[in-house]
This record gives sequence, C-alpha cells and structure tokens, in this order.
Amino acid sequence: MSFFFVDLRPMNRSATHIVTELILLGFPGCWEIQIFLFTLFLVIYILTLLGNGAIICAVRWDPRLHTPMYFLLGNFAFLEIWYVSSSVPNMLANILSKTKVISLYGCFLQFYFFFSLGTTECLFLAIMAYDRYLAICHPLHYPTIMTGKLCRMLVSLCWLTGFLGYPIPIFFISQLPFCGPNIIDHFLCDMDPLMALSCAPAPITELIFYTESSLVLFFTITYIFRSYTLLLRAVLQVPSAAGRRKAFSTCGSHLVVVCLFYGTVMVMYVSPTYGITTLMQKILTLVYSVMTPLFNPLIYSLRNRDMKLALRSVLFRIRISQNL
Repeated sequence: MSFFFVDLRPMNRSATHIVTELILLGFPGCWEIQIFLFTLFLVIYILTLLGNGAIICAVRWDPRLHTPMYFLLGNFAFLEIWYVSSSVPNMLANILSKTKVISLYGCFLQFYFFFSLGTTECLFLAIMAYDRYLAICHPLHYPTIMTGKLCRMLVSLCWLTGFLGYPIPIFFISQLPFCGPNIIDHFLCDMDPLMALSCAPAPITELIFYTESSLVLFFTITYIFRSYTLLLRAVLQVPSAAGRRKAFSTCGSHLVVVCLFYGTVMVMYVSPTYGITTLMQKILTLVYSVMTPLFNPLIYSLRNRDMKLALRSVLFRIRISQNL
C-alpha cells in the first residue's frame, strides 16, 4: 500500500495518511463464492456484448432498419456496450485479485466514465421518447422533422452533453485530500464512498455534483413521461384495435427500459441512501449498470418483429460466412 505523509494544520493531527491507492471490497464471500460471481458476471458481460453487438449489426446491415428509430436504437446499443464496460471488466479483475487495489486516479477515471455514460443514457432515452412521440402523434410530419441530419445532431448532442457535464466537479473532487482508511465497500468507485474518505469537507462540490445529477434525472424523466402521456392519449384515439396494439408494442419496450433504469437510479442518487444497506446499494447499482444493458437487447428484439427478422438475417449471414 502506497502512502505519504503531510502536515494538515486545519486538522488536529500531526501526521495524516494520504491515500494513493484504494481497496474495492466488492462482494463478500469465500473463494468458491467469488469464483461463482466471476463466472456469472463474465457470462452476463459476454451476453451483453453479443446482444448489443447483434443489434448494431442488424441496424447496419438490414435496409429495413435504416430509419430514425433504429438508427437511435443502434447508437443506444453502442452506448450500452461502453456503459457496461466502464465497470464490469474492473469488477471481474477485482473479484480474482487478492489485494483488490485500484489506484486513486484509476478510481476517478472509472468514476468519470461511469457517470458520463450514465448521463448519456438518460439523454438517449429522452431522445428515443421524442422520436416515438413524433412517429405516433405527428405521423405525417415525422419524415420531414426526424431527418437523418437531425438524428445525427441529437446523437452527437447526447454524447457531448454527457461527457462535458462532469469534468469540472470530478476534477475538484480529485483535488481533495483522501485519508485512511482507504477501503471502499463497493464494486466500483461511487460518489458517497469517495467523499467518505475525504479529509476535508467539500459541501459545495457535493452540492454541484448532486444538483447536476438530479437535474439530468428529473428533466429527462419528466420529458419522457410527458411524451408518453401525449402518446397514450393519441393511441387511445386510434379507431382500430390492431392499430392500438401496434402502437403499444412499439413503445412498450422503450417504456420498460425507462422504468427499469430510472427506478433503480433514482433510488440511489435522488432518494436518501442512509437507510439503505451497503449490500442493497450494490444490488441496485448492479441492476442499472449491469442488468439493464443485458435486458435491453432482449426487450427490444423480442417485442419487435422487424428487429427479430433482421437478427435472423444477421445469424444467417454469419452461418454462411462460416461455411465458406
């Protein structure tokens, strides 16, 4: 363990350990349990990569999916691959590690990518809700409004906003002195465990960070549910039952993803977490950071006829290439 010593006058200590390495405890249990968890998370990670990768290939190769909705879905699948990769590979290495050490700067790097990609996901879900709202509530104007140029602009805006929102608060957090003990009872670097290790309080930095996170969550989820309220009103006015079923089928998968993701994220970052046990916090974090990227391809493909046909076409191409 690497430490150096410095005299901090505001604190009544003559010598304080300044942490340069952290220990991520991960999940408790004996070695057999750790092997089981490693195998489980590795399988989930591989399935997530394959599922989202299949959606990207289907959207790219099938001409029937060259529409704004599937363009957004393909980019969303690409985002999910990076989102799950920001936490799971390090978690897998940590499970097998005896020391479970991560450098302080490596911890902040993971912290930055995890929150930036999570923010980008919130923005993507809002843009996808806007796309469905236009398609169902304004079908005649949809082709002229949701053009390829607008789609590319919206996707770029999501990525830029997600990655430009956190550098400043995370930089100020990284400048704080971190004292011992250097143990984080989590499987990734999160805000609360990091601030608990800080020698000096930083209420303004914490306020900025949580205000920014809360605003992103509230504005995006408010917009999403407003879009779906208007969308539901329009669907109920459709005279044919078949038309209503098709509209509900198109939007139902997106709404399931929204509820799964936002439900767990808001419990962690909006509601007070002091009443939640450490194990429950880990489970909730697993749901939105690991399980949601796994479920998304299943939800979108199983409830979408065009996507199922495109995925069959992709599998058929792979089989032909293997036989050649």
